[in-house]
Amino acid sequence: MNTTIVLFLLQDGITNGAIYALLGLALVLVFAVTRVILIPQGEFVTYGALTYATLASGQVPGTARLVVAMGIVAFALDLFMRRRSLRPALIGQSLATNIVLPVAILILTLTVAGKDTPIAVDIALSLLIVGAIGLFLYRIAFAPIAHTSVLVLLIAAVGCHLALQGIGLVFFGAEGQRGPPLSNAAITIDRLRFSGQSIAVYAVTSALIVALWLLFSFTLYGKALRATAVNRLGARLVGIRTAMSGQIAFLLAAVIGAISGILIVPITTLYYDTGFLIGLKGFVAAIIGGLVSYPLTAIAALVVGTVEAFSSFYASNFKEVIVFALIIPVLLLRSLATPALDEEEE
Repeated sequence: MNTTIVLFLLQDGITNGAIYALLGLALVLVFAVTRVILIPQGEFVTYGALTYATLASGQVPGTARLVVAMGIVAFALDLFMRRRSLRPALIGQSLATNIVLPVAILILTLTVAGKDTPIAVDIALSLLIVGAIGLFLYRIAFAPIAHTSVLVLLIAAVGCHLALQGIGLVFFGAEGQRGPPLSNAAITIDRLRFSGQSIAVYAVTSALIVALWLLFSFTLYGKALRATAVNRLGARLVGIRTAMSGQIAFLLAAVIGAISGILIVPITTLYYDTGFLIGLKGFVAAIIGGLVSYPLTAIAALVVGTVEAFSSFYASNFKEVIVFALIIPVLLLRSLATPALDEEEE
Protein backbone atom coordinates (compact mmCIF):
# COMPACT_ATOMS: atom_id res chain seq x y z
CA MET A 1 0.00 0.00 0.00
CA ASN A 2 1.37 3.37 -1.03
CA THR A 3 0.03 6.82 -1.86
CA THR A 4 -0.67 5.94 -5.49
CA ILE A 5 -2.71 2.87 -4.56
CA VAL A 6 -4.63 4.85 -1.93
CA LEU A 7 -5.50 7.50 -4.53
CA PHE A 8 -6.65 4.87 -7.03
CA LEU A 9 -8.79 3.16 -4.38
CA LEU A 10 -10.31 6.50 -3.33
CA GLN A 11 -11.09 7.28 -6.97
CA ASP A 12 -12.77 3.91 -7.43
CA GLY A 13 -14.65 4.28 -4.15
CA ILE A 14 -15.97 7.74 -5.03
CA THR A 15 -17.08 6.52 -8.46
CA ASN A 16 -18.98 3.59 -6.97
CA GLY A 17 -20.24 5.75 -4.11
CA ALA A 18 -21.75 8.23 -6.56
CA ILE A 19 -23.85 5.42 -8.06
CA TYR A 20 -24.88 4.18 -4.61
CA ALA A 21 -25.81 7.75 -3.69
CA LEU A 22 -28.28 7.95 -6.57
CA LEU A 23 -29.87 4.63 -5.62
CA GLY A 24 -29.96 5.56 -1.93
CA LEU A 25 -31.67 8.86 -2.70
CA ALA A 26 -34.25 7.05 -4.82
CA LEU A 27 -34.94 4.57 -2.01
CA VAL A 28 -35.35 7.36 0.55
CA LEU A 29 -37.68 9.26 -1.80
CA VAL A 30 -39.93 6.27 -2.42
CA PHE A 31 -40.07 5.24 1.23
CA ALA A 32 -40.80 8.78 2.41
CA VAL A 33 -43.69 9.21 -0.01
CA THR A 34 -45.19 5.70 -0.19
CA ARG A 35 -43.71 3.77 2.80
CA VAL A 36 -42.48 1.17 0.30
CA ILE A 37 -38.97 -0.22 0.81
CA LEU A 38 -38.23 -0.49 -2.88
CA ILE A 39 -36.41 -3.82 -3.16
CA PRO A 40 -36.87 -3.79 -6.99
CA GLN A 41 -34.67 -0.67 -7.26
CA GLY A 42 -31.87 -2.95 -8.42
CA GLU A 43 -34.05 -4.24 -11.24
CA PHE A 44 -34.47 -0.69 -12.52
CA VAL A 45 -30.66 -0.55 -12.70
CA THR A 46 -30.51 -3.83 -14.60
CA TYR A 47 -33.36 -2.98 -16.96
CA GLY A 48 -31.91 0.45 -17.75
CA ALA A 49 -28.43 -0.91 -18.39
CA LEU A 50 -29.41 -3.94 -20.46
CA THR A 51 -32.11 -2.06 -22.39
CA TYR A 52 -29.49 0.51 -23.36
CA ALA A 53 -26.97 -2.21 -24.28
CA THR A 54 -29.58 -4.07 -26.35
CA LEU A 55 -30.60 -0.93 -28.23
CA ALA A 56 -26.96 -0.06 -28.84
CA SER A 57 -26.45 -3.52 -30.39
CA GLY A 58 -29.31 -2.90 -32.83
CA GLN A 59 -31.88 -5.23 -31.23
CA VAL A 60 -35.32 -4.68 -29.74
CA PRO A 61 -35.29 -5.03 -25.92
CA GLY A 62 -37.99 -7.18 -24.37
CA THR A 63 -38.69 -4.42 -21.85
CA ALA A 64 -40.55 -2.49 -24.56
CA ARG A 65 -43.04 -5.38 -24.84
CA LEU A 66 -43.19 -5.60 -21.04
CA VAL A 67 -44.44 -2.00 -20.96
CA VAL A 68 -47.36 -2.96 -23.23
CA ALA A 69 -48.19 -6.03 -21.12
CA MET A 70 -48.12 -4.00 -17.90
CA GLY A 71 -50.27 -1.32 -19.53
CA ILE A 72 -52.93 -3.90 -20.43
CA VAL A 73 -52.96 -5.19 -16.85
CA ALA A 74 -53.22 -1.62 -15.51
CA PHE A 75 -56.11 -0.88 -17.88
CA ALA A 76 -57.99 -3.98 -16.77
CA LEU A 77 -57.34 -3.06 -13.13
CA ASP A 78 -58.66 0.46 -13.76
CA LEU A 79 -61.87 -0.89 -15.24
CA PHE A 80 -62.33 -3.28 -12.33
CA MET A 81 -61.64 -0.67 -9.64
CA ARG A 82 -63.97 1.89 -11.25
CA ARG A 83 -66.64 -0.53 -12.41
CA ARG A 84 -69.36 1.24 -10.38
CA SER A 85 -68.57 4.73 -11.69
CA LEU A 86 -67.43 4.14 -15.25
CA ARG A 87 -67.85 7.09 -17.60
CA PRO A 88 -66.61 7.54 -21.17
CA ALA A 89 -64.17 10.23 -20.04
CA LEU A 90 -62.58 7.93 -17.45
CA ILE A 91 -62.38 5.05 -19.91
CA GLY A 92 -60.77 7.30 -22.52
CA GLN A 93 -58.25 8.65 -20.03
CA SER A 94 -57.31 5.16 -18.86
CA LEU A 95 -57.10 3.90 -22.44
CA ALA A 96 -54.75 6.73 -23.43
CA THR A 97 -52.50 6.27 -20.40
CA ASN A 98 -52.41 2.49 -20.20
CA ILE A 99 -52.76 1.35 -23.82
CA VAL A 100 -51.96 4.14 -26.27
CA LEU A 101 -48.81 5.32 -24.49
CA PRO A 102 -47.20 1.85 -24.12
CA VAL A 103 -48.05 0.96 -27.72
CA ALA A 104 -46.49 4.25 -28.86
CA ILE A 105 -43.34 3.40 -26.88
CA LEU A 106 -43.19 -0.05 -28.51
CA ILE A 107 -43.67 1.38 -32.01
CA LEU A 108 -40.96 3.97 -31.36
CA THR A 109 -38.61 1.23 -30.14
CA LEU A 110 -39.28 -0.95 -33.19
CA THR A 111 -38.64 2.06 -35.41
CA VAL A 112 -35.38 3.07 -33.73
CA ALA A 113 -33.89 -0.40 -33.08
CA GLY A 114 -31.62 -1.82 -35.74
CA LYS A 115 -30.55 1.54 -37.03
CA ASP A 116 -27.32 3.44 -36.45
CA THR A 117 -28.87 5.77 -33.90
CA PRO A 118 -26.89 8.18 -31.70
CA ILE A 119 -26.11 7.16 -28.13
CA ALA A 120 -28.30 10.00 -26.85
CA VAL A 121 -31.35 8.50 -28.60
CA ASP A 122 -30.70 5.05 -27.12
CA ILE A 123 -30.33 6.57 -23.65
CA ALA A 124 -33.53 8.62 -23.96
CA LEU A 125 -35.51 5.61 -25.19
CA SER A 126 -34.12 3.42 -22.39
CA LEU A 127 -35.17 5.99 -19.78
CA LEU A 128 -38.62 6.23 -21.37
CA ILE A 129 -39.11 2.46 -21.27
CA VAL A 130 -37.87 1.95 -17.70
CA GLY A 131 -39.74 5.03 -16.46
CA ALA A 132 -42.98 3.57 -17.86
CA ILE A 133 -42.23 0.26 -16.13
CA GLY A 134 -41.83 2.12 -12.83
CA LEU A 135 -45.16 3.90 -13.28
CA PHE A 136 -47.06 0.72 -14.08
CA LEU A 137 -45.33 -1.19 -11.29
CA TYR A 138 -46.73 1.23 -8.74
CA ARG A 139 -50.17 1.22 -10.38
CA ILE A 140 -50.42 -2.57 -10.48
CA ALA A 141 -48.61 -3.75 -7.36
CA PHE A 142 -48.64 -0.95 -4.79
CA ALA A 143 -51.46 1.53 -5.44
CA PRO A 144 -54.23 -0.99 -4.55
CA ILE A 145 -52.57 -1.72 -1.18
CA ALA A 146 -51.16 1.76 -0.49
CA HIS A 147 -52.91 2.03 2.90
CA THR A 148 -51.77 -1.29 4.33
CA SER A 149 -48.90 -1.78 6.77
CA VAL A 150 -45.22 -1.40 5.92
CA LEU A 151 -44.77 -5.16 6.33
CA VAL A 152 -47.37 -5.94 3.65
CA LEU A 153 -45.76 -3.39 1.32
CA LEU A 154 -42.36 -4.97 1.97
CA ILE A 155 -43.70 -8.44 1.08
CA ALA A 156 -45.16 -6.99 -2.14
CA ALA A 157 -41.80 -5.37 -2.92
CA VAL A 158 -39.97 -8.68 -2.48
CA GLY A 159 -42.50 -10.37 -4.78
CA CYS A 160 -42.00 -7.65 -7.42
CA HIS A 161 -38.24 -8.08 -7.17
CA LEU A 162 -38.47 -11.83 -7.77
CA ALA A 163 -40.91 -11.38 -10.66
CA LEU A 164 -38.86 -8.66 -12.38
CA GLN A 165 -35.65 -10.64 -11.94
CA GLY A 166 -37.22 -13.70 -13.57
CA ILE A 167 -38.60 -11.58 -16.41
CA GLY A 168 -35.13 -10.07 -16.85
CA LEU A 169 -33.68 -13.57 -17.30
CA VAL A 170 -36.27 -14.27 -20.01
CA PHE A 171 -35.63 -10.99 -21.84
CA PHE A 172 -31.85 -10.64 -21.58
CA GLY A 173 -30.63 -14.21 -21.01
CA ALA A 174 -28.00 -15.43 -18.59
CA GLU A 175 -25.06 -13.88 -20.44
CA GLY A 176 -23.77 -10.47 -19.43
CA GLN A 177 -23.72 -7.40 -21.65
CA ARG A 178 -21.79 -4.18 -21.93
CA GLY A 179 -22.84 -0.91 -23.51
CA PRO A 180 -20.87 1.73 -25.40
CA PRO A 181 -19.25 4.43 -23.22
CA LEU A 182 -20.70 7.92 -23.19
CA SER A 183 -17.28 9.34 -23.94
CA ASN A 184 -13.88 7.92 -24.89
CA ALA A 185 -12.01 10.96 -23.63
CA ALA A 186 -9.63 10.77 -20.67
CA ILE A 187 -7.94 13.25 -18.35
CA THR A 188 -4.71 12.62 -16.47
CA ILE A 189 -4.07 14.56 -13.27
CA ASP A 190 -0.73 13.76 -11.67
CA ARG A 191 -0.83 9.98 -11.12
CA LEU A 192 -4.59 9.60 -11.60
CA ARG A 193 -6.32 8.95 -14.91
CA PHE A 194 -10.01 9.84 -15.18
CA SER A 195 -11.89 8.18 -18.03
CA GLY A 196 -14.73 9.94 -19.77
CA GLN A 197 -17.18 7.48 -18.23
CA SER A 198 -15.96 8.25 -14.69
CA ILE A 199 -16.30 11.97 -15.34
CA ALA A 200 -19.80 11.33 -16.66
CA VAL A 201 -20.65 9.51 -13.42
CA TYR A 202 -19.53 12.49 -11.33
CA ALA A 203 -21.25 15.04 -13.57
CA VAL A 204 -24.55 13.18 -13.88
CA THR A 205 -24.69 12.40 -10.16
CA SER A 206 -24.07 16.04 -9.24
CA ALA A 207 -26.62 17.24 -11.80
CA LEU A 208 -29.29 14.83 -10.55
CA ILE A 209 -28.76 15.83 -6.92
CA VAL A 210 -29.08 19.51 -7.86
CA ALA A 211 -32.14 18.74 -10.01
CA LEU A 212 -33.82 16.89 -7.13
CA TRP A 213 -33.10 19.80 -4.80
CA LEU A 214 -34.64 22.23 -7.29
CA LEU A 215 -37.63 19.90 -7.76
CA PHE A 216 -38.39 19.64 -4.05
CA SER A 217 -37.72 23.31 -3.30
CA PHE A 218 -39.30 25.25 -6.14
CA THR A 219 -41.88 23.13 -8.00
CA LEU A 220 -45.48 22.37 -7.14
CA TYR A 221 -45.05 18.62 -7.63
CA GLY A 222 -41.93 18.62 -5.48
CA LYS A 223 -43.72 20.40 -2.66
CA ALA A 224 -46.59 17.92 -2.98
CA LEU A 225 -44.10 15.07 -2.62
CA ARG A 226 -42.62 16.69 0.48
CA ALA A 227 -46.07 17.20 1.98
CA THR A 228 -47.00 13.58 1.33
CA ALA A 229 -43.75 12.44 2.92
CA VAL A 230 -44.36 14.53 6.05
CA ASN A 231 -48.02 13.59 6.58
CA ARG A 232 -49.86 11.41 4.09
CA LEU A 233 -53.27 11.88 5.72
CA GLY A 234 -52.80 15.64 6.05
CA ALA A 235 -51.77 15.85 2.40
CA ARG A 236 -55.01 14.11 1.37
CA LEU A 237 -57.05 16.48 3.55
CA VAL A 238 -55.64 19.55 1.78
CA GLY A 239 -56.36 18.09 -1.66
CA ILE A 240 -53.03 16.54 -2.66
CA ARG A 241 -53.49 13.36 -4.68
CA THR A 242 -51.27 10.96 -2.80
CA ALA A 243 -51.72 8.31 -5.51
CA MET A 244 -50.23 10.74 -8.02
CA SER A 245 -47.40 11.45 -5.58
CA GLY A 246 -46.68 7.72 -5.43
CA GLN A 247 -46.56 7.49 -9.22
CA ILE A 248 -44.16 10.43 -9.43
CA ALA A 249 -41.95 8.89 -6.74
CA PHE A 250 -41.79 5.55 -8.58
CA LEU A 251 -41.17 7.33 -11.90
CA LEU A 252 -38.24 9.23 -10.41
CA ALA A 253 -36.87 6.07 -8.77
CA ALA A 254 -37.12 4.13 -12.05
CA VAL A 255 -35.42 6.89 -14.05
CA ILE A 256 -32.67 7.29 -11.44
CA GLY A 257 -32.12 3.53 -11.42
CA ALA A 258 -31.98 3.42 -15.22
CA ILE A 259 -29.49 6.30 -15.32
CA SER A 260 -27.33 4.49 -12.77
CA GLY A 261 -27.38 1.34 -14.90
CA ILE A 262 -26.49 3.26 -18.07
CA LEU A 263 -23.55 4.84 -16.24
CA ILE A 264 -22.33 1.45 -14.98
CA VAL A 265 -22.78 -0.81 -18.02
CA PRO A 266 -19.84 0.60 -20.05
CA ILE A 267 -17.53 0.06 -17.03
CA THR A 268 -18.45 -3.49 -16.04
CA THR A 269 -20.38 -6.42 -17.46
CA LEU A 270 -23.92 -6.56 -16.10
CA TYR A 271 -26.12 -9.66 -15.85
CA TYR A 272 -29.85 -9.94 -15.33
CA ASP A 273 -29.40 -10.25 -11.55
CA THR A 274 -26.45 -7.89 -11.00
CA GLY A 275 -28.65 -4.93 -10.17
CA PHE A 276 -29.95 -6.55 -6.99
CA LEU A 277 -26.52 -6.47 -5.34
CA ILE A 278 -25.91 -2.90 -6.49
CA GLY A 279 -29.32 -1.86 -5.19
CA LEU A 280 -28.59 -3.46 -1.82
CA LYS A 281 -25.52 -1.28 -1.42
CA GLY A 282 -27.66 1.76 -2.10
CA PHE A 283 -30.05 0.35 0.50
CA VAL A 284 -27.18 0.20 3.03
CA ALA A 285 -26.57 3.91 2.44
CA ALA A 286 -30.28 4.64 2.81
CA ILE A 287 -30.41 2.69 6.09
CA ILE A 288 -27.45 4.65 7.46
CA GLY A 289 -29.37 7.78 6.49
CA GLY A 290 -32.37 6.48 8.44
CA LEU A 291 -34.50 6.33 5.26
CA VAL A 292 -35.29 10.01 5.82
CA SER A 293 -32.14 12.12 5.34
CA TYR A 294 -31.00 12.86 1.78
CA PRO A 295 -27.64 14.50 2.68
CA LEU A 296 -26.76 11.77 5.17
CA THR A 297 -27.66 9.12 2.61
CA ALA A 298 -25.38 10.71 0.00
CA ILE A 299 -22.48 10.91 2.47
CA ALA A 300 -23.09 7.33 3.59
CA ALA A 301 -23.06 6.16 -0.04
CA LEU A 302 -19.59 7.64 -0.53
CA VAL A 303 -18.46 5.88 2.64
CA VAL A 304 -19.92 2.60 1.40
CA GLY A 305 -18.14 2.96 -1.95
CA THR A 306 -14.82 3.78 -0.26
CA VAL A 307 -15.11 0.86 2.19
CA GLU A 308 -15.90 -1.45 -0.72
CA ALA A 309 -12.86 -0.26 -2.67
CA PHE A 310 -10.44 -0.75 0.23
CA SER A 311 -12.06 -4.07 1.17
CA SER A 312 -11.54 -5.36 -2.36
CA PHE A 313 -7.83 -4.56 -1.99
CA TYR A 314 -7.27 -6.04 1.46
CA ALA A 315 -9.86 -8.85 1.54
CA SER A 316 -11.55 -9.23 -1.83
CA ASN A 317 -13.31 -12.46 -0.82
CA PHE A 318 -15.07 -10.70 2.05
CA LYS A 319 -15.75 -7.27 0.56
CA GLU A 320 -19.50 -7.83 0.28
CA VAL A 321 -19.67 -9.08 3.87
CA ILE A 322 -17.75 -6.03 5.10
CA VAL A 323 -19.98 -3.61 3.19
CA PHE A 324 -23.23 -5.14 4.42
CA ALA A 325 -21.87 -5.38 7.97
CA LEU A 326 -21.81 -1.58 8.05
CA ILE A 327 -25.52 -1.51 8.82
CA ILE A 328 -25.14 -3.62 12.00
CA PRO A 329 -23.70 -0.89 14.28
CA VAL A 330 -26.09 1.66 12.74
CA LEU A 331 -29.14 -0.51 13.47
CA LEU A 332 -27.83 -1.24 16.96
CA LEU A 333 -27.37 2.45 17.77
CA ARG A 334 -30.78 3.35 16.35
CA SER A 335 -32.49 0.56 18.30
CA LEU A 336 -30.92 1.84 21.53
CA ALA A 337 -31.67 5.50 20.83
CA THR A 338 -35.22 5.16 19.50
CA PRO A 339 -38.06 4.30 21.89
CA ALA A 340 -40.41 1.49 20.88
CA LEU A 341 -43.55 2.81 19.24
CA ASP A 342 -46.56 1.08 17.73
CA GLU A 343 -47.12 1.67 14.02
CA GLU A 344 -49.35 4.67 13.49
CA GLU A 345 -52.73 3.73 12.09
CA GLU A 346 -54.03 5.99 9.33
